Amino acid sequence: MPISAAGNRSGWVPAGAEAPRRADKARQGGFTLIELMVVVTIIGLASAVAVLAIPDPRGRVLDEGLRFAARARAARDAAIVEARPVSFWVTSGGYGFDRRIAGHWSPVADKPLRVERWNEGTRATLPDPFGRVRVTFDPTGAADRGVDVTLVRDDARALVRVGADGEVRADAQ
Repeated sequence: MPISAAGNRSGWVPAGAEAPRRADKARQGGFTLIELMVVVTIIGLASAVAVLAIPDPRGRVLDEGLRFAARARAARDAAIVEARPVSFWVTSGGYGFDRRIAGHWSPVADKPLRVERWNEGTRATLPDPFGRVRVTFDPTGAADRGVDVTLVRDDARALVRVGADGEVRADAQ
């Protein structure tokens, strides 16, 4: 039996208690293989859920359509406020805005109406066979024609509809 300092009973074990204490230490020594496999499985499932829940960095196609529609409405409002024609053009690669100044179309350099490219993977399908559509808003806010622009990315679609009355809407398809 080990000898310990007076008052210190840390090394003292009653006779016959040594065997159960060793068995308890052996059971508390670590995790079983099944416990480790369960933990790894739970971590794997949680990380898969997290990856699937992360949104697309390009955003939704509908959000892109809503952004384009808001800018087209801003162009209509600019035509009314400035009392001069403002137009926007759309191609499969992007869109931009022009003002009519001294009988010529000039690109708008203001931040909300600058030329904008569609996000990666997005393309616009247009009713024009040449792949370019121009809509002009007059000083009353009316459009020279109505047009539907469909934005497509993978299997998602959004429709931006410009009415002849100048109303601009975006909806999911």
